Amino acid sequence: MSSLSDASRLKATVFVGGLDQAVTQQTLFQAFLPFGDIVEVNLPKPDLPNSNETHRGFGYVEFEAASDAADAIDNMDRSELFGQVIKVAAAKPQKDHAEGLGSKTAVWEQEGWLAKHAVSEEDRQATEQQQEEANGPMDPMQGLEGLDEAGPKAA
Repeated sequence: MSSLSDASRLKATVFVGGLDQAVTQQTLFQAFLPFGDIVEVNLPKPDLPNSNETHRGFGYVEFEAASDAADAIDNMDRSELFGQVIKVAAAKPQKDHAEGLGSKTAVWEQEGWLAKHAVSEEDRQATEQQQEEANGPMDPMQGLEGLDEAGPKAA
């Protein structure tokens, strides 16, 4: 297969995450069929063969056309399927980490990571300031901002 067709197939494939265990390939097929002809629905199985889970909570839907995949992402991302809010995004190449298009990490992993480690610019500066103050001589209560005002006043 030429890499060009791989890339165009990828453009027509969406990643669907946050799936309930009740979701099957058939469910996904029905849910995404309104957006266009579907070539294939793939629900990766759990790594452990004796796992009682039917899939790993995500799947891929490959459309005939990239424009259909784009519509599916626009319409289905953050929608509900079996009471679970699902994430629908452009599929990333399932290639070796050393190669592949753009980022080494899949977007949904990045987003989870960012949410966990998200620090706004202000927070970062405040933390740095606190660390600088902590290095110098200071009142140990000072770092706990506003605590002395909120707490009971010493008589």
